[in-house]
Amino acid sequence: MENDVQPGEQPMMGAPPVRSSAANDIMFEDCLKSILLKAKTGKIYCPYKNKYCPKPMQSPFGNFPADYLPQRKTRRHAHPDHADMSKTMHKTLRKGEGIGGKSVSLLPKKNLAKPKAPRAGAVDRRKIKVSDFRKFYDRGDLPIGVKHGSGCTLYWKVKPEDLDYSHYLPKFFDGIREKQDPYRFLAIQGTFDLLEHGGAKIIPVIPQLIIPIKTALNTRDPEVIALTLKVLQKLVTSANYVGEALVPYYRQILPIFNLYKNSTKNLGDLIDYAQRKKLSLGELIQETLELFEQTGGDDAFINIKYMVPTYESCVLN
Repeated sequence: MENDVQPGEQPMMGAPPVRSSAANDIMFEDCLKSILLKAKTGKIYCPYKNKYCPKPMQSPFGNFPADYLPQRKTRRHAHPDHADMSKTMHKTLRKGEGIGGKSVSLLPKKNLAKPKAPRAGAVDRRKIKVSDFRKFYDRGDLPIGVKHGSGCTLYWKVKPEDLDYSHYLPKFFDGIREKQDPYRFLAIQGTFDLLEHGGAKIIPVIPQLIIPIKTALNTRDPEVIALTLKVLQKLVTSANYVGEALVPYYRQILPIFNLYKNSTKNLGDLIDYAQRKKLSLGELIQETLELFEQTGGDDAFINIKYMVPTYESCVLN
């Protein structure tokens, strides 16, 4: 991170703010959404409490056994035959009211509701599975922790450059689809730190990163996809020849790019004041594809064009 303030000194009044990391940006955004939602509706913003995210553990030591959980009271329902009898008990038919035995009915024709056109659901959100990063962190197998203070930071028990990248980097990539802290913060910040200090160690690990990247993109969650795109941009610029090593795996990564490439806001002559947060999927995908072409070598454009036909070259043009 860029920081002009020397250790032990206080930043001067009016000095430009220190650029925060991607993990801190997400925490600030959640805090802002929580404040706005509580002011409007009085509710608390919990992005991980929905049917798509995995349920958190019931205690720091895991879930309780089923025998120790309180039993839910089940409501007794009346027998369906008894319910039908109670409806018709006080209602009797009279002469001429029934429709039995009539060959022609004078009743008005019922207006049947037309079935709605089915939806393909190509961009609907999918269920997010529990990541291996969460399991490893809960067991204490990862050399990381949260340093609390004026702002949450990640501290390493071992220097990132001394770690075995073939073991740890795929685990951190698998955690970028998490939506609950501290797993999300640790996975995102740890991924960026490993990519920053990895260098030549990253290239042999690229085949192991494809499945975590594909799994994160297939969640179809806009926040997870935007974060994965930022990680991919950092990945291809972290070391030489990483972009070329990623070209054979475009067919696993780029189908989701093709779905969301035109996902941009149509504001007319208005201004999008949130563009500094880089949450527009269409713009992020365009930037990522241009980086892929610039760092992927001679075969990058033809492979991108095969998977994303609407992409135009930023190098040849």
